Amino acid sequence: MTLVWDVENASAGYGAKQVLFDLSLQQAPGELVCLLGHNGAGKSTLLKVLYGLLPARGGRLSHNGRDVTHAGLAARLDAGIAYMPGGRGVFQQLTVAENMRLGLAAARVPSAARDERLEDVFALFPILREFYGRRAGLLSGGQQQMLSLGRTILSRPTCLLLDEPSIGLAPKLFQDLLATIQRMQRQMNMAVLLVEQNVHEALAIADRAYVMKAGRMVYAGPPSDIDDHAKLMELY
Repeated sequence: MTLVWDVENASAGYGAKQVLFDLSLQQAPGELVCLLGHNGAGKSTLLKVLYGLLPARGGRLSHNGRDVTHAGLAARLDAGIAYMPGGRGVFQQLTVAENMRLGLAAARVPSAARDERLEDVFALFPILREFYGRRAGLLSGGQQQMLSLGRTILSRPTCLLLDEPSIGLAPKLFQDLLATIQRMQRQMNMAVLLVEQNVHEALAIADRAYVMKAGRMVYAGPPSDIDDHAKLMELY
């Protein structure tokens, strides 16, 4: 089986500071993997390396059997990789429609396919159709996250990198968003790599889990093996 991600001994950092150390990770097609760890463990840095926002300083990154260690951002987008950073990444002064049009342009979706791509998003997030003409800044926090996620998947990615979608959301809203992410992952057979601080909610929908500590992987395996609080705290 060709892996969506096969990361071997990756290292990365910012300036003189090294953040990732000989880190390895594997992800199968259609698999939802959660990536856990304390603040500053390097989780977000890893997503940036996978998406091409930050170069790897060492190791090898393979995506769908192709070496992408030194591939640029455009090449990774063409390879079906999408990235949703933490926070509400929407243009608040623009309408939902304008945000979506920017997403379609950024994903280089052909004009003839744009209506179909929008319908895919509306099927997952019907509220976005209802508020299509509304300014994004007037949406609730949960609705803004739906808009950000909907805009991200307009490219129909085969791999989605999600960085803490729970930021700023009430627990019930986050649970609803996670349920939608899981449904989307299954319907689109999309591999999802989810960075999340709400550990037990993330573990509940994950097929497999990784735990990072100080830039290194300290656990890889079934979520059920670390769903006990005491076991997880031993890793942290």
